[in-house]
Amino acid sequence: PPSHEQGKQWYQRRVRGIRQIIAILFGVVWGIIKFKGIFGILIYVLLNLGLIFFYYSSYHEVDEEEYGGHGELAKEGLLTSFSLFLVFWIIMYTMYMQPAGSLLV
Repeated sequence: PPSHEQGKQWYQRRVRGIRQIIAILFGVVWGIIKFKGIFGILIYVLLNLGLIFFYYSSYHEVDEEEYGGHGELAKEGLLTSFSLFLVFWIIMYTMYMQPAGSLLV
């Protein structure tokens, strides 16, 4: 059977994977909706943190103290998912702001 440490690593990888999926989905949606500036960033961060908090507290009922507290679980993969979110947001926003056919030239 996997050790306790392997179980923690599996769960942390799972949280990072979920954050990356959230980042891609939100980045695409934010680009299509044409959110701009700090408003879009703040909404993304709040929704990301809220969804992950819901995931580990309600869905998995994890004892957050085992993983270093709420802060550690909240930080797990946040910066990498934020980078991914920005890439998709910028690409989609740029695509939808261009006149039809101008990206092909």
